[in-house]
Amino acid sequence: MLDKTAGIEARYEEINRLLNEVGEDYQRAAELAKERAEIEKIVNTANAYRQVLKRLEEAAVLQNNEDEEMRLLAQAELDELLPQSESMEKELKSLLSPKDPRDERNVIVEIRGGTGGEEAALFASDLFRMYSRYAERVKWKLEVLSQNETGLGGFKEIIFTIKGKGAYSHLKYESGVHRVQRVPATEAQGRIHTSTVTVVVLAEVDEIEINIPESDIRVDIYRSAGAGGQNVQKNSTAIRITHLPSGIVVACQDERSQLQNRLRAMGILRARLFDIEQQKRQTELEEIRRSQAGSGERSEKIRTYNYPQSRVTDHRINVSSFNLAAVMDGELNQFIEELSMRAESERMATAVGEDDSDD
Repeated sequence: MLDKTAGIEARYEEINRLLNEVGEDYQRAAELAKERAEIEKIVNTANAYRQVLKRLEEAAVLQNNEDEEMRLLAQAELDELLPQSESMEKELKSLLSPKDPRDERNVIVEIRGGTGGEEAALFASDLFRMYSRYAERVKWKLEVLSQNETGLGGFKEIIFTIKGKGAYSHLKYESGVHRVQRVPATEAQGRIHTSTVTVVVLAEVDEIEINIPESDIRVDIYRSAGAGGQNVQKNSTAIRITHLPSGIVVACQDERSQLQNRLRAMGILRARLFDIEQQKRQTELEEIRRSQAGSGERSEKIRTYNYPQSRVTDHRINVSSFNLAAVMDGELNQFIEELSMRAESERMATAVGEDDSDD
């Protein structure tokens, strides 16, 4: 495994040399510093692991010493170092195994009411509040990009960004169908209804990463809809962008200028197209994970929110919380941490399997 770190360590030394020679090219210096930060933990862990292996080798030699006291000291050293080496080996394997390059990015979240009409729209509003509260808990910034409200305060659709380090790594497992079981506010007979809401989590994409030619889009400009009175825009500022090759349509009307709405719509479109491309690549490379936690299939029913039993169940990991109120108030760590651990275990198992095949 240390053979695999040799090239990374060599690149680390090269970066240090280049940083000393970069002069006043601050952009280049920033690029190099970012690259160094990305591999620094691997280099430090590899160095520490190498030192532990050296001490283990020395202790093993001392076990053959004729002096009994030296043999006892060597055994004590081995007893201390073996768990350290195993832990470091596991950490190094984790650092070396391929990660999702999108993990550190901001996200665009799309919530849409599914089966259930007005009740689904109301639950879409509840989920929006849940993610808003989660973002507040971890001190991330949330900004609404587009929304389509219903008369009772629900959302047919709401699209928003969450900006924060590692946002995608935490929220990517939220993509899928969320099912709610409860008595709707509109139900006079007190019967429990089942409704669904679809959540899509996309990694934010820079313009450089995915180029969309002007010839591939059709832009329609229209007047923003409002509740009447002063809220109705007199000017046409709403933007609808249709991506002609894929048929994807994105509309934004919340901002007061065409430019702002266009920028937001293009951001959403880039993220959707990038996500489609990533899914294609995963399929072609047969890298879609077998567990539901990692597949990201949005047709899956990933979670059920049962109000009468105050229970939230994530079906991918078979984990339930019996404090529904806390979950709806943004306490999602129980699910996010378990999903992340399962995905990490699978990623590690895949990496170990590849190592074995290399041998």
